Amino acid sequence: MKNVLGLVNIQEDNSLIRELTASRAVELVPFAGRYRLVDFTLSSMVNSGIGHVGIMLPDRPRSVLDHVRSGKEWDLSRRHEGLFYLPSVKVERESREGDLKNFYANADFFEHSAQKYILLTSGSFIYNIDFDELMKFHEDSGADISLMYHIEKGENTGKNAVIETAGDGKVEDIAEKPAVYDGSKMSLGVYLMEKRVFVDIVRNAYEHGGNDFLVDGIIKNAGKYKLFAKEHDGYVAHVESMSAYYKSSMDLLRYEVWQELFMGKNPIFTKVKDEVPVQYKEESEVKNALIANGCVVYGSVENSILFRGVKVGKGVKIKNSVIMENCDLKDGALIENVICDKNVIVSKDKWLKGAPNYPLIVTKNVTI
Repeated sequence: MKNVLGLVNIQEDNSLIRELTASRAVELVPFAGRYRLVDFTLSSMVNSGIGHVGIMLPDRPRSVLDHVRSGKEWDLSRRHEGLFYLPSVKVERESREGDLKNFYANADFFEHSAQKYILLTSGSFIYNIDFDELMKFHEDSGADISLMYHIEKGENTGKNAVIETAGDGKVEDIAEKPAVYDGSKMSLGVYLMEKRVFVDIVRNAYEHGGNDFLVDGIIKNAGKYKLFAKEHDGYVAHVESMSAYYKSSMDLLRYEVWQELFMGKNPIFTKVKDEVPVQYKEESEVKNALIANGCVVYGSVENSILFRGVKVGKGVKIKNSVIMENCDLKDGALIENVICDKNVIVSKDKWLKGAPNYPLIVTKNVTI
């Protein structure tokens, strides 16, 4: 897919996951002990042979720049092409929100790129996809725009696009809904098209007062272009709410999910941080847990995920929880159904407990 320009849109709504996005974009939320959500999209692009990848930066880009940096970990630090950043645009007296204004401001860049196609993706989905299969589908179907979808199992709340397709994959309807239910065809926020089509959609939608690429660019122009959609039958999670983040994190403790995402032929890359191995002390007890390097465990950990550098004191009991980087859980603490952001300190003998389907959230740098 050397003729494809990859574009990752990191400008999504974070209103349903505010507790974890006060200082970072939703696509940069930590996940799986050592990764960020955007790693899955970036890695899937690189594994598919895309060597020119752009990131549409959010208004507060520090977390993106700190994590992705030059793109070295994804083999995108190159003399020619490789990784590039497209900053968000603030226009005086411009009241419109959404991603269209930023695509529009960078339209000349897309037009002058050497690649024929653009693969536009969202950075808040968790998957491991070979986009080369989408390209073959796009060419065989004769589509102007090719999408990808997943048949949802259960329910997913947040900003989702639901599509209906014919037997040959032609999109018959596409709509934005606040929830996706069991059996629905949920769009993965993946759009493959020729760059001339992309630029035409962006210019036309923005110049006619549009704000959002999905709503004003795709949905309102569904009758103008030939839209086809291909199913991805592997694991997918869309992290746009706290409940979705917690559920997808707990899914990682299922062997088949971890195996598909991380142990297949296509690896998931992330920013490298060298740490010492986990130290399991004599009195520790661990069951069905994912624990990253640099952790020190004296207590009990069950059905939980611990990020790098977490300290678990003596007599501590952690169950059904996500504990992010450098948290310090003092002796005797009880943690159940909890999500702790980075650098949280839980004092000696404190008990924190959330509901099974609605975890307690402890924000970054808090001492309890």
